[in-house]
Amino acid sequence: MEYQSSPARRGPKPKPHTRDNLIQAGMRMFHEAGFSATGIKEIVDAVDVPKGSFYNHFESKEAFGKEVVDFYFNRGLADIQAHFERTDIPPLDKLKMYFEQRINGFRAAGYVRGCLLGNLSLEIADHSLLIRESLSLHFSTWSSLFEHCIAAAQKNGEINNPLSASLIAQFLLNSWEGALLRMRADNSDAPLITFMEVVFHSILV
Repeated sequence: MEYQSSPARRGPKPKPHTRDNLIQAGMRMFHEAGFSATGIKEIVDAVDVPKGSFYNHFESKEAFGKEVVDFYFNRGLADIQAHFERTDIPPLDKLKMYFEQRINGFRAAGYVRGCLLGNLSLEIADHSLLIRESLSLHFSTWSSLFEHCIAAAQKNGEINNPLSASLIAQFLLNSWEGALLRMRADNSDAPLITFMEVVFHSILV
């Protein structure tokens, strides 16, 4: 008995890594233009997939936004953790080096875009519980890295500020995000330099 082979399926073949490509495109577009100004059609067009492919992977633009936030933070987390886990550099120097490296990066980029977490906090956090919770979680993780470094510097006498390491770390992160907003408004590294002067010559002493 002969069996006839099924006819080949017609139409475009599904592209591998579509989900990751959509997230990376969304991250780039949200960073450049913002969440609200970026449409789903623009995102799928950038990846060259039909709009239906978007909804195969994400329930909504809000859910997609949460995934973008997670990807943006997590892609650099291992490097940040590795930096703060170094044992060949004193804790206070590690913290200063971290911010100096970030400042150099923003200079090279022409003081545009800033931090996506901060940008989305301003734009969408009031309107999306899902995205707000993700932002809050990542800010807490980020702050905890500062906290451990500051606590170590307090323990070895590099920092004499009696405030808790947790409180100082939260203040640093909040001030850094504010400095990045001013950096974009002024198109200058002056707010970042001010941040460094106050933090490392007044607070972390």
